[in-house]
Amino acid sequence: MHTFLSDFDWASGVALLSQAASGAATKPGSFDSLRDWMKGADRITLLTLGSMILCSLAAVTVAIERTLTLWNLADASRKLSEQVRRALYRGAIPDARTACQRSKSPLADVMLAGFERLGRGSEDALRAAVERERQRMVLSLRGPLWVMGTIGATTPFLGLFGTVVGIMGAFRKIGESNQAGIQVVGPYIAEALIATAVGIGIAVVALLVFNYFQSRLARTNIELRLTIEEFLEDLIDAHSKSPEPSRKATDGKATDGKADGKTDGKAKGTVEANEEAA
Repeated sequence: MHTFLSDFDWASGVALLSQAASGAATKPGSFDSLRDWMKGADRITLLTLGSMILCSLAAVTVAIERTLTLWNLADASRKLSEQVRRALYRGAIPDARTACQRSKSPLADVMLAGFERLGRGSEDALRAAVERERQRMVLSLRGPLWVMGTIGATTPFLGLFGTVVGIMGAFRKIGESNQAGIQVVGPYIAEALIATAVGIGIAVVALLVFNYFQSRLARTNIELRLTIEEFLEDLIDAHSKSPEPSRKATDGKATDGKADGKTDGKAKGTVEANEEAA
């Protein structure tokens, strides 16, 4: 190994590397060739490509924002549901409501709507109020996903627009030079193909991510609906077993007994007074 390092011609090696680097910098597809192409490209084509790049950045932003929003949604909702269920099994409705107030899960707002409506109407009204809040939560979870769907649907047409512009430029060049060789129309056709490829690529990725979020939200919606139905059943059972209704019933019976006793006493006194008078 030492002999090889000592006998190796380092000067010629460095020269070969420099020649390879210079050839790579000037070959097609390098940064310099891309910059030269941008200088000679049509303005409308560049505007179309710039619009599609902005669309791709918007799609990436929406994907990151929805990923952060939905990252721990299922775990947080499941943990809150277990806490509320344990509290309702014990009949501790205030403890269950406190757990919802302390939680940061979107499911907490739905459960709090049920606690607010509890005892203020029928069970149908309670279920309707909770269902309205659940639908609001689902709409908030969808958020700006429509942006990604719109990008996936429109970027192919933007690419097609760039294709049409490139072909129009090719025909215009043919008319100016009265020649129809590949040297004349080749650059404009290349611009058209680049715009089409970029538009289709962005649309495919955006639609894949959009469909992924749609399926995940559909599954989450079903899980939340089942969780809320179980919560309503536990809440109604806990409210029916709470001591407040029985105490009211007991107080009502005691009051009725007292009233009946007073009425009977008055009736007996009236009868005795009539007998003495007779």
